[in-house]
Amino acid sequence: MAKKASITPLHDRVIVKPAAAEEKTAGGIIIPDTAKEKPQRGIVIAAGPGKKDEPMTVKSGDTILYGKYAGTEVSHDGEDYLIMRESDILAVI
Repeated sequence: MAKKASITPLHDRVIVKPAAAEEKTAGGIIIPDTAKEKPQRGIVIAAGPGKKDEPMTVKSGDTILYGKYAGTEVSHDGEDYLIMRESDILAVI
């Protein structure tokens, strides 16, 4: 379940908690920290109200896929988040 964030996004922006990077491959090989890829999956923590003519299609708690370089990394209360526009979200899974 998504945790309530004390940050409120504006307009068409969403706050995402990125998923943890993979520790092992499917074959059981342990991936070192320097070789881990940036995750492209996360959970929506909070969503803004949307633009004037376009309501938001994602909501808090949705698991999403986003582009590799999407969003701005933010640290708040010891947690790492991404703030991105709804248009940077590729899919809801």
